[in-house]
This record gives sequence, structure tokens and C-alpha cells, in this order.
Amino acid sequence: MKYIINRESLLPSLQQIVGVIEKRQTMPVLANVLMVVEGESLTLTGTDLEIQIVAKINISTASPGAITVPARKLLDICRLLPSNADIHFEKLNDKVKVLSNRSRFSLSCLPAEHYPEFAESEMDRQFSIPASKLKKALEKTIFCMANQDVRYYLNGLLLNISNNKFKLVSSDGHRLSIFEDDLVQPTGYEARIILPRKGVLELYRLLDNSESELTVIFSNNNIKITIDQLVFSAKLVDAKYPDFGKVFQQAFFEPIAIPKQELKETLTRVAILANEKFKGVTFDIVSGSMKISTHNPEHDEAEEELTIGYKGEPLSIAFNAQYLLDAITNLDSDSVLLTIASNASSCFVDEPEQSEYKFIVMPMRL
Repeated sequence: MKYIINRESLLPSLQQIVGVIEKRQTMPVLANVLMVVEGESLTLTGTDLEIQIVAKINISTASPGAITVPARKLLDICRLLPSNADIHFEKLNDKVKVLSNRSRFSLSCLPAEHYPEFAESEMDRQFSIPASKLKKALEKTIFCMANQDVRYYLNGLLLNISNNKFKLVSSDGHRLSIFEDDLVQPTGYEARIILPRKGVLELYRLLDNSESELTVIFSNNNIKITIDQLVFSAKLVDAKYPDFGKVFQQAFFEPIAIPKQELKETLTRVAILANEKFKGVTFDIVSGSMKISTHNPEHDEAEEELTIGYKGEPLSIAFNAQYLLDAITNLDSDSVLLTIASNASSCFVDEPEQSEYKFIVMPMRL
């Protein structure tokens, strides 16, 4: 195996692939990137057996072959070489020689046949979506995913396809985020799958070209997304996502409209004196006014009052201030609509106009 490639062609693909490679591996070969040269194309593959990224790069001067190279060492070498430098790769027994200008490197490698195959079931469902639309949907929901929750289905993101609509849902048990939008073409099927947390974070990182059209194919066990010259694959979470539809089927108090910036600044100021662990703030709402207050174990207190156009019954409810701030920050409008369930079991945070995005936060007991 022997080929020449420009640093600017190799570096972006290497950076994308190294993201899935864990620093601590059970198999030494998983710390490597698989390089395969066939004809005028170089294929790079990185995996942790749950997620895989494959990148194809066109090259001109090459002789075929395959080898696995230490991924992070190779990335560091390429990163520190001068811009637009040509890099010469040559496989010699169990080593790869990397030459560029006056730089010489020799990396110990492992045979390509030791690289594990990424197990995939046959994928029979497909749809297309613009990268910009999927990135926006992920942006609105990604922060609500649980992290290392024993309810492992919450450590991921629900993708719901219903003919010509798609919905992303995430929850950590205390809050829930929903983003719904139209697909370009009807799919003719209904499906619900759960993407794993690490896969969602990697996919979000890869969606930097908003112009591209993504092709998504999936089965009950796997998903594969083609992003330009890149193919992202992930094993899906084998579980059933909780039915969140019931939260919509209940009585609510009159919605409360508040200017977004005003509420955000008030919450940020009051939360300074909230209990550092729970970040709890209390909302005391009466006709025409809302008082937001908090206290902490050091007996510090904060309160601030907002004028609102609310005419309903008085109510008092407490929330985690950070959860509310996360939701408010993700709204696109200048106004926030808070709709509290009449049994005080949940609060909807959304925009006054019909929006694709909905956020639900559960109250706290203070």
C-alpha cells in the first residue's frame, strides 16, 4: 500500500472519525483507524462497535492495500504539519512510513484483517432530510437526554416517523423536549426507534454542512446516515420509549405570556442564590403578577416580580431554574408561553405562535 494525499483532504475526515474512537479500548485494534486503498479512493473507518464512521476520499497516486494505523497519533501528526502539505504513506511490513517535506514518521500498525466488522441487520426503511433541518431538530432536543440513567432508553433520542412527518423526543425523567416537522417526501410508513446518546452527539457534530441532503436508512436494530462522502452508522437502543402522549390529555390553567429576555434575565439573577444542587425557584402567580423567589441552606434569599397579563386562579409552583433556562434559550420567538397543568404535574414552555418545538418541565417540591 502506497499513496500521496494532501493534508487538507485527509485532516477533516480524520477529525470526524477520531470522535467515535474511545481512548480506552478492550481491543487494541479499536484505537486504530482502518485505511483501505482501492483504485483512486481511500476509505477511512473508525468504530467503537456501537457507532461507526466511514469516510471516502479521492486520491490520484496510489497502489492498493489495507492497514490499521493509531488514530490519535496520526491525527496529531496531520494537524501539526504545514497547511497544504503533501503526505506520503507507505506500508512496510507492520509499519507505516509517513513522509511530508522534511518530516519522517514511522507508526506501528496492526493488520487490517484484525479490524472487527460492524454488525448490521438488513435495513428496509428510508427517508431523506436536509442536514439543516435535522441539525435544528437535534439542537432543540439533545440537551434533554439523560446521561447514565438506569432507564437506559432515556440515554438516547426517540425518532418517530409518521408518513410525511418526523418527531424527535428526549427526556431525562424531569423534563421532556419535542421537535416535530415535515419531511420532504411521504414515507408511507410509521416507525419509532431510539438512537443511543453517544451516536446522537457524534451525529450532531458531523452535521456542519447545512446545504447537504441526508439519506437515512434504518431497521429495528441499526441506522445508517449518508452525509456527503461520509457514512454514519449506529446500533439502536433495543427498548420501548415511554408513552408521553398522556401529558397532553389533561386540564390546564390559563397560559401565561412573558417576554423571553425579561424572564431569562430574572431567572438567571434569582438562581444565583438557589440551592447549588437542586437550583429550585418558586413561582407565585396571581392575577397580573408573577413573583419568582428562592432560598438556600445558607439562609440567603432572592425574589423578583414580573408584571404579566394573567387573569386566572392564583397558583404556586417550583421548578429547577436551569431546566427552564435551557428551554427558554431554545425558543426562537421573543415571547414565552407558560402553560401549567391544573394538577400542577407539569408545565409547557413554548412559543405563542404554532411552533414545531415543545418543552415540558416537571415541578419540584421545595
